[in-house]
Amino acid sequence: MNLTRLMILGLLTRNGPRHGYQIRYDAEVTNVGRWGGVSVGALYRELRQMESETLLEAVRTEQIGHRPVRTIYRIMPAGLNALRLLREQALTDLYLSPDAVGVALLFGGIDAAGDVLAFLRGRKETIERELAGTIAERERLEATGILESLDRAVFRRQEFLRTAELLWFDELEQRLAEAKTKRSLDASGQEEIEDQTSP
Repeated sequence: MNLTRLMILGLLTRNGPRHGYQIRYDAEVTNVGRWGGVSVGALYRELRQMESETLLEAVRTEQIGHRPVRTIYRIMPAGLNALRLLREQALTDLYLSPDAVGVALLFGGIDAAGDVLAFLRGRKETIERELAGTIAERERLEATGILESLDRAVFRRQEFLRTAELLWFDELEQRLAEAKTKRSLDASGQEEIEDQTSP
């Protein structure tokens, strides 16, 4: 799944012909590299590759003042087909990325030294900061009038996903505390039995 291509093709379809700097600006304003998995650094390489595949066409170049010469691209019919396929894949595939946390906990478990719990607490704090940042960014963009209703929905989805992860952390901490209490009770019960059976 090439999310960088999906973003480029979508922006060209929605906004018409644009140059790479305009596309990069849209990516940076929305911070899609952080939350959307788009490789902003590969954007210009991707534009050239899509042009060679006839998904895009360079329609002209322009230069304003002393700025660099910029190539304006437009989407071609093959690009519209590629956009449809990428959009369908992104919206229907439920497992786009690996679940590193799940693998680490399921197979790595909780270590005796407590490093895993420390990592999880750090992750929780990071997600709390990200949630606050996402909310602040959405509110800032709403105040400037940049966000359309679909754009707002994307931000809200990120907020819900982070909130769900935080709820999962709360549940995990509760389960770990219950397991620790149970182990302590089991250990004290075992000591009591050993005391009663010893001569």
